[in-house]
Amino acid sequence: MRRRLIQSTLAVVLVVIAVFGVSLVIVETRTISSTAQERVDLEAVRLASIVDSRLLGAGSVDAKFLREQIRDARYAEIRIPGEPVIEVGSRPTGEVIRGTATGEEGETVLVEEPSSSVTREVGRTLLIIGLVALLAVVAAVLLAIRQANRLASPLTDLAETAERLGSGDPRPRHKRYGVPELDRVADVLDSSAERIARMLTAERRLAADASHQLRTPLTALSMRLEEITLTDDPETVKEEATIALSQVERLTDVVDRLLTNSRDPRSGSAVTFELDDVIQQQIDEWRPAYRSEGRAIVSSGKRHLTAVGTPGAVAQVLAALIENSLMHGGGTVALRTRVTGNQAVVEVTDEGAGVPGELGARIFERAISGRNSTGIGLAVARDLAEADGGRLELLQGRPPVFGLFLSRTQPPKTSGDSGETVR
Repeated sequence: MRRRLIQSTLAVVLVVIAVFGVSLVIVETRTISSTAQERVDLEAVRLASIVDSRLLGAGSVDAKFLREQIRDARYAEIRIPGEPVIEVGSRPTGEVIRGTATGEEGETVLVEEPSSSVTREVGRTLLIIGLVALLAVVAAVLLAIRQANRLASPLTDLAETAERLGSGDPRPRHKRYGVPELDRVADVLDSSAERIARMLTAERRLAADASHQLRTPLTALSMRLEEITLTDDPETVKEEATIALSQVERLTDVVDRLLTNSRDPRSGSAVTFELDDVIQQQIDEWRPAYRSEGRAIVSSGKRHLTAVGTPGAVAQVLAALIENSLMHGGGTVALRTRVTGNQAVVEVTDEGAGVPGELGARIFERAISGRNSTGIGLAVARDLAEADGGRLELLQGRPPVFGLFLSRTQPPKTSGDSGETVR
């Protein structure tokens, strides 16, 4: 592109120089020729006037006197009636510029000048015009290079940005070039980069959340299947299979919720459900893991509480808290239920060392962990709680007490919803 811009600019300049340069050369040549002819004619008239003055004053007219009057070593020929022809200077050969004049006493004066003087002057003029044209070409080339760089460099940058965007690097450059059209392209690329970055972040977050949320039910399911393979009691097999089927249903609910939240995090369908059922399900599911660690998991508090939310999401939040206590806590894990205002609260506590003071509320941030873990579980749990209209908080650091707050009444439906409000 640079070469094309330079060539096109240079072509325009050359055309302009050719048109105006040739015209200027023709005009200057004619001007120089007419000026030289006029100069010789004036010289002839001047000599005729001098001869007239000399003749009227009864003076003699000779070659020596006239030689002192002729300028620029021109050739002059004076013819006075009744006297010999007077010649001054050397007669030029070749092409000459000739001027004649007649005096009042009948004398004639002829002045000749070599046309080479005109040729030299025309040559000097052509040289000046050529130098000016050369300077114009050089200036045009420099200007074309500058303009080409100003246009080509941004296009190269934009091409590199688009290539980098296509290779998976969605960082916007926020670079502008002072050219409205190019700046518009840069704006579009930066906007696309930001959208792609958000999409990639959402995809990575979905993958991390799926890995974390599917791990627990899959582990529990594998434990149930292992129990089935190790027993010959039909009743035990039936019981474990029933629990395994419920865990498969929960696993399906986890997958559906993950996919739904990846499309629209606000699309949860809250219902009124019994908290005792969800809590007992989690205790039954996690009791084998705690028993294998020599620990216990118990529940207490107010019974027969109802809450509004998504049972599967609440189960995932409690599973994340129970798993967190299993990995980082100690002693018995207790799930306590209570009521505060119009909210039902599920507290999960253990007898471990608790949350380090330097973490505090940051415990819910992604990639923040007190030990060598992913740091995703509590962040996902808080997101799930907030998606259901509840909240998850760290009520106490030592010993650790996490509180899941759930509404006990259905929120009124907006004008865009259909159906009646559930109370």
